[in-house]
Amino acid sequence: MTTIAASVQKTFISEDFLLRSETARILYHDYAKEMPIIDYHCHLPPDQIARDKQFENLTQIWLYGDHYKWRAMRANGINERFCTGDASDWEKFEQWAATVPYTMRNPLYHWTHLELLRYFDIDILLNKDSAREIYDECSAKLKQPDFSVKSLLNRMNVKVICTTDDPTDTLSYHKEIGESGFNIKVLPTFRPDKAMLLIDSPAEFNQYLAKLAEAAGTGEITTYESLLAALKNRHDFFAAMGGKLSDHGLEHIYASFNEEAAKQAFAAALKGEIASFEQRTAFKSMVLFDLAKMDHEKSWTQQFHLGALRNNNERMLRELGPDTGWDSIGDYSQAQALSAFFNKLDSTNQLAKTILYNLNPADNEVLATMTGNYNDGTVAGKMQFGSGWWFLDQKDGMERQMNALSNMGLLSRFVGMLTDSRSFLSYPRHEYFRRILCNLIGNDVENGELPNDIPWLGKLVEDISYNNARNYFGF
Repeated sequence: MTTIAASVQKTFISEDFLLRSETARILYHDYAKEMPIIDYHCHLPPDQIARDKQFENLTQIWLYGDHYKWRAMRANGINERFCTGDASDWEKFEQWAATVPYTMRNPLYHWTHLELLRYFDIDILLNKDSAREIYDECSAKLKQPDFSVKSLLNRMNVKVICTTDDPTDTLSYHKEIGESGFNIKVLPTFRPDKAMLLIDSPAEFNQYLAKLAEAAGTGEITTYESLLAALKNRHDFFAAMGGKLSDHGLEHIYASFNEEAAKQAFAAALKGEIASFEQRTAFKSMVLFDLAKMDHEKSWTQQFHLGALRNNNERMLRELGPDTGWDSIGDYSQAQALSAFFNKLDSTNQLAKTILYNLNPADNEVLATMTGNYNDGTVAGKMQFGSGWWFLDQKDGMERQMNALSNMGLLSRFVGMLTDSRSFLSYPRHEYFRRILCNLIGNDVENGELPNDIPWLGKLVEDISYNNARNYFGF
């Protein structure tokens, strides 16, 4: 193939991309495609929404902060200077474009071309030969008013966005967005992990306590009870600002309910000392347990993202900090602690609606069956086995998650996809998910394993795409 042909080759993203049967095509085009989006878990920066940020070029909106792409570039032998370093925006994009052909069979290859097509109407393959043309065209469009952040969100038919926010956040940008008349709800999600996990690092823990006390205005935090009071204060504030969800990113659930040991860990940390492993585990367990009761009191939904082994490369952690692409799947034991934690909450009828996400695919059936232990008839799908997350939010991972859920529970009550992204160009992942969902169901119909009841199957697809999340969260 000549260089010229390579630079203008059309993509493989047809109208029937991933839809391998007539039933799948009907379900997607007639039912799933036009459903709105509820993004109930993401990491979009609310300040950029409030300011209706206009990005200067494609690198800024596409490569800044995207550790998925950085990992691929590093694997392709690209120097760190072109990932997180001081190379120019064009140089970084040029290296990413040269990497893209090598990402075939990685979900990045699909996402890249879906995003170019859906946002910029660019239907040619990205590679080193087409890089300049694509970069210039996209960067020019991004300078236009209808490519501002708010316009991009509306383009994708987004109705609700739930950001991920620390309890110390003032939520000033959420307030600004709410008062601006913006038609998309941008709501905070309570992410209090630092109040638990920093017990392992007393100096950082004490700095955080001071910040939390200032945000809560409840006075100096000197006891376990005053810590809970400060967290309750911020939990109430998040609720007043429209928050309906909490979120925890943990290796595994903590379930060692020893209040005295928890207080000993807290007292040691206040003195700058590291408590025993057992005491620190008790502290994490008790804080998590007390926060879960707050969630239930407000009829919130609690989310648990479990199983990441973070910051594996200490050298690069020192150089670049966390969330820069050095995390992987962990192989933690999950079932017993989950059972103990949920059982203790359920025993006093204080178990909130819950979504469990696993990063290790070996835990699919474990989590799918665990959620079935605590449904109580108060709401359909009270306990949710969450969508494929992080390393699993790709075709195989999504199919395996939905198959496990189908086999062990009710796929029909699933609240569906989220972006879990920091990028404003990530919303075609919902399209990706919906195509995979429709193809999965379509294959069953074509194989004679499900009835060809299109109206009912269409309703099921619409529910998983949007309606279930709308009803479940009460937005």
